[in-house]
Amino acid sequence: MMRIAFISDIHGNANALDAVLKDLEFKEVDKVFVLGDLCFRGPEPKRSLELVRSLNTEVIKGNADEWVVRGIHVGEVPDSAIEIMSNEREWTLSQLDQNDINYLSNLPTELMLEFEKVKIHAFHATPKNLFEVVQPSESDEVLQEKMLDSEADIYIYSHIHKPYIRYLDGKCIINTGSVGLPFDGLDKSSYALVEIYEESFQTTIVRVNYDIKAAINKYYESDYPNSEQMIKVLLNAKV
Repeated sequence: MMRIAFISDIHGNANALDAVLKDLEFKEVDKVFVLGDLCFRGPEPKRSLELVRSLNTEVIKGNADEWVVRGIHVGEVPDSAIEIMSNEREWTLSQLDQNDINYLSNLPTELMLEFEKVKIHAFHATPKNLFEVVQPSESDEVLQEKMLDSEADIYIYSHIHKPYIRYLDGKCIINTGSVGLPFDGLDKSSYALVEIYEESFQTTIVRVNYDIKAAINKYYESDYPNSEQMIKVLLNAKV
């Protein structure tokens, strides 16, 4: 049996990532993959990125990583949010160095994996787009069109910060949820665990407690722009 974890959407919340990595160690996970959005919109972008890189594993790019590299374009967020989010991006850049930016810039956008004949296709939002939103409530037709574009058994993505597992036409679709910024009303980190037994598999959404007060204090200790709004999101686990 092999245990494989998929984590994503850390968003600079290194306290949450600490707790998740401790949980992965406790569960004796064999392999971990990271599906993007590593450092933007949180108080500890540098430490979050360092923790991810210390895993020495495969990491893919998320939309927030792309934003750090090249900025936020008009139409990618609501007009009312672009100024403050651009300020947040500038603050994040100030915490990173050129090596960090190069690392984010060069990340791939998908993973094609195979373990014990179980094929896994992992990506951030959809296989062809870092920004597209596919919610848990989408119709079978939408999921079929936007997600199932390969010969995988399991499709794993992140981006929406709302974990779920769903089956469609014999395929398993998993959303990891978010390590650092959950949006489903439960203020616990989330990741996906896949356990493979020869040619069969079992999937689980894991929720992990972390020290939210410590994460909030990191916002207060920094000069992070928009900190009050981000603290509300942490506390409510909703946007």
